[in-house]
Amino acid sequence: MGATSIGLASDEAQSRLRQYGPNASPEEVVSPWRRLLDKFWAPVPWMLEAAIVLQLTMGERVEAAVIAVLVLFNAALGYFQEGRAQSTLRALKSRLALSASVRRDGLWTILPAEQLVPGDVVKLSLGGIVPADTRLLEGEVLLDQSMLTGESLPVEGGAGRTAYAGALVRRGEAVAEVTATGPRTRFGRTAELVRTAHGVSSQQTTVLRVVRNLAIFDGAVVLAQVAYAAALGLPTHELIPLTLTAILAAIPVALPATFTLASALGARSLAAQGVLPTRLSAVEEAATLDVLCSDKTGTLTLNALEVTAVRAMPGHDEAQVLALAALASSEGGQDPVDGAIRAAAAKRASGPAAAADVASLTLLRFIPFDPANKTAAAIARAPDGREIRIVKGAFRTLSSLAAIPESAAGAADALAAQGFRVLAVAVSARSGPSEEAPRAGHAPSPPAAAATAPPPLDLVGLIALSDPPRADSAALIAELRALGVRTVMVTGDAPATAAVIGRAVGLDGPVCPAGTPPPSIHPEDFAVFAGVFPEDKFHIVKAFQQGGHTVGMCGDGANDAPALRQAQMGIAVSTATDVAKSAAGIVLTEPGLGGIVSAVREGRIAFQRILTYTLRSLTTKLSQMLLLVVGLAMIGHAILTPRLMAILMITGDFLAMSATTDNVRPSERPNAWHVDNVTRLGVVLALCNVMFCAAVVALGYFRLGLARPELRTLAAVTLAFVSQATFLVVRDRRRLWSSRPSGWVLVSIAANVLIIAALATRGVLMAAVPAWLVGLVLGASLALAFILDAAKAFMSRSLRMQ
Repeated sequence: MGATSIGLASDEAQSRLRQYGPNASPEEVVSPWRRLLDKFWAPVPWMLEAAIVLQLTMGERVEAAVIAVLVLFNAALGYFQEGRAQSTLRALKSRLALSASVRRDGLWTILPAEQLVPGDVVKLSLGGIVPADTRLLEGEVLLDQSMLTGESLPVEGGAGRTAYAGALVRRGEAVAEVTATGPRTRFGRTAELVRTAHGVSSQQTTVLRVVRNLAIFDGAVVLAQVAYAAALGLPTHELIPLTLTAILAAIPVALPATFTLASALGARSLAAQGVLPTRLSAVEEAATLDVLCSDKTGTLTLNALEVTAVRAMPGHDEAQVLALAALASSEGGQDPVDGAIRAAAAKRASGPAAAADVASLTLLRFIPFDPANKTAAAIARAPDGREIRIVKGAFRTLSSLAAIPESAAGAADALAAQGFRVLAVAVSARSGPSEEAPRAGHAPSPPAAAATAPPPLDLVGLIALSDPPRADSAALIAELRALGVRTVMVTGDAPATAAVIGRAVGLDGPVCPAGTPPPSIHPEDFAVFAGVFPEDKFHIVKAFQQGGHTVGMCGDGANDAPALRQAQMGIAVSTATDVAKSAAGIVLTEPGLGGIVSAVREGRIAFQRILTYTLRSLTTKLSQMLLLVVGLAMIGHAILTPRLMAILMITGDFLAMSATTDNVRPSERPNAWHVDNVTRLGVVLALCNVMFCAAVVALGYFRLGLARPELRTLAAVTLAFVSQATFLVVRDRRRLWSSRPSGWVLVSIAANVLIIAALATRGVLMAAVPAWLVGLVLGASLALAFILDAAKAFMSRSLRMQ
């Protein structure tokens, strides 16, 4: 006997285990310390770390400690909000069978599934999970691969067919040869895609671009200041603080923390609505979402077969067709087709008299589905003693066993064209008791074989089954369309079935042919992608992203996990597997898809709050850097010190994080981070601010004759008050009186003004200035707010900012 029948020898199996490795998904472990250190390796921490070094060089340990606390604060916030890849891999591994029945040295034995190797012979049994990719050698099984391929209907498997790792055996038993293990299985490749998938969030891109713009501008400011200071002959001990002040002025110290806090508050609001974000970045990405890729099975549909249509032949009615089909269906089994038929028949149990006649039949014997002839049957006795043979199977199968009217063939073709699975039900009657019918997989006894052939079958009717759409799917897609989000179906199911569901939920565009999608595709090219595998879904999402789109992926199965991880906004529905939930950024905890609309709206609220802070931070930083240049030119010395700049950072930047609670108006269309436009608006507002600040400094220097320490205090007070005026102005793209600030925003503005005023008038950490002068600057700053608001409104219209 060959190796195929007796299995591998133990020595050969061990050799192959060393060659191919264990039958498990690879796991990459990143230590907590490595993740923590990564938080200190980014543009904003670099700038703060450089400032700490300069502070220590100057011997200013207190200021250096303050900045170090800011660095630690940012790192701590980010550290506790990241990392889902390892939990995804653990969920994928848990779905693999823990043990398998394998033939080694000619004997059947139970081994851990991770010890399987290519060439092993394994047994697949009812209710078990296929432990590796296999090729069936003998036997027949019904395989549920919906979580792997997206096909809503189980598939029959016989000799020569492939059974993928992770598939569930719904019926039958088979012997199979292992063809691939671990990461080389289709399930393993899905795990590898999840591990390597990574969608760059808009937060990462935005922070980098804002810091880049500020760094470029700050570099120019530092060079200009150093050159001018050298021309003035300033000593080195003044040049170092001048440079350090310029560096501190450019750091948007709380920008990353504000992104995190705004997303966290949005996540808390979503959780109250039955939407659970597993990655905070998904909340902000929901604001920019403009394409939603949705799986079909279990996402747009119920992932539960239902009888969609019944076509009764003349002389019969629909209730009778269903009642007869129910007799030829297993009761209490795992076959979804039989379950759907019995459920439909039970609903029609109170139907017309024809169904009542069927109810009077006594079931003598049920003959389970036979993969050899693709039918299931039942023998029943009528009240008059006649025995009725009922046969249920695919229409094409029964068409060779029964006389089929032309009208029935046309009806079957019409149902199949709509993507339905079409079954036929036929009956025959005999006058005497029936012979013992053979069981599936067993040869009949010689007497039975010699018995008279059964009478011909008469077609009773047709039954169409489908996985129906969810009740809210069409409304959801229409609502998303109104919000500017295009929905595209991406499914492993057949094109005909996918097209029918697509039309039912409002996706009326073209259907992409089955197979690997084109390398360069756009969301508007097709409304439906059908017949795709997990890696195809992954590549479709990636192709859309390369086209400049923010992509959401909605799914429920392991086959969706790579695409869920790659998408900026991965969404797992409430019935999703642990694999899909771990890979997704958002999990819907309640049935239906209405949570997606909630996520989009909440994301747009978070976006507006983050945009407010970004505009305020950018404008303030530019104002500070410009004032350093103007002040140096005006008085021949630094107009601010590192200590004053640190005070402005703490009281201004961190209190302004109250913007994450502000009352904002979500936009009607998808948001997008146009950092260049944000920078243009920030430059215009900063120019207005620096002209105002320069006028105040000139008043103090030329008219009031303030000494250099008092003049620096006046400059710091003016910058602090101007930043609060800027905060009020930029919180709405319309006029500043269009909406009322939240309570926390008003409290933070008042706290900033009071803290700076108290420090300046009492001479704490800075030289004292008269209270009347502080009040004068505050009143003038309020008047400045209306000038800034007019400039903002004009620029917002010109740049089409929303």
